[in-house]
Amino acid sequence: MKRKAARPILITDADRSQAEQLRSRQVRYVLMMSIRGVCLLVAAILVGVKAPLLWLWLPLCLLGMVLIPWVAVILANDRPPKEQHRFRHREPEADETPRQALTDAPPPKTIDAD
Repeated sequence: MKRKAARPILITDADRSQAEQLRSRQVRYVLMMSIRGVCLLVAAILVGVKAPLLWLWLPLCLLGMVLIPWVAVILANDRPPKEQHRFRHREPEADETPRQALTDAPPPKTIDAD
């Protein structure tokens, strides 16, 4: 019996490839637009069966159909933050020495041609 290949363990700080980032954004976009379709379907069913509290459910469905595409486009065009811009509280490791401030050094010598 053939076993499914396990996903390799990530041992690097490198960013995900552009193709992986694009794929995850596409999946998220399709999922959100599917939710929009479900909102449309639910609204149509509620109107068709003349559900109680239609005055409450219909605006909620319509709000979902308007806001979800806007959020989906914003998130689909968004890229993950660069490593330097992520908020992390990182404690120095035991073997890592703290950085020392620069010592007072004389200014560099400037040679002027004039």
